[in-house]
Amino acid sequence: MSQAINSALFGVYPYICLTVFLVGSLIRFDREQYTWRSQSSQLLRRRQLVWGSNLFHVGILVILFGHAGGLLTPVAVFEALGISHTAKQLTAIVVGGAAGIMCLAGLLMLLHRRLSDPRIRRTSSIADIAVLFILLAQLLLGLGTIFVSLHHLDGSEMVALMSWAQHIVTFRPGAADFVAGVSPVFKTHLVLGMTIFLIFPFTRLVHIWSAPIWYLGRRGYQIVRTRRIGKA
Repeated sequence: MSQAINSALFGVYPYICLTVFLVGSLIRFDREQYTWRSQSSQLLRRRQLVWGSNLFHVGILVILFGHAGGLLTPVAVFEALGISHTAKQLTAIVVGGAAGIMCLAGLLMLLHRRLSDPRIRRTSSIADIAVLFILLAQLLLGLGTIFVSLHHLDGSEMVALMSWAQHIVTFRPGAADFVAGVSPVFKTHLVLGMTIFLIFPFTRLVHIWSAPIWYLGRRGYQIVRTRRIGKA
């Protein structure tokens, strides 16, 4: 990969994707609130949805938090805690691999359900199905990086990826230089991951912003009573 293309993909493209991700989400929430939903097809067919959805969401949450913590935590913090690069690499392989397999199993179930049921397929947009296939490709790439990481247990490529991510979020120059020599699998994984951020505001993925985390800390229970209407 030439230096110009490398700089464009890993020095400029990340900021384009993040800008569209944030600004696009705000605009959609402000102007198209009726489209701000997960578009669940549970009413059409509950079977297979529960297992597939739970496996997918648990797996993807572990992956997201793992990526955020692993990439954005400064190397000095791990060194201060006495965590070696090899130990961190092995932890990422084991935990990330397990979460990836769980997420993949759930995603395949959701894909099969959406494509095999005529009613669900008719109510699914092209974007709905395309997003699932994009996530599938990203998951397979992520699992593919495990085999590369097993040959770099010294953590050299991991540190390069961490340095790239931390330079991007802190707006420091030279971020693209850190990933110039990493494996093509990692580069493809990064580009597709950034592309998911790019298309995020235009898909059903926006429902992630509405995750009811506040619900876990609410007081008491919601009481629902039936209302009897007397005869006129």
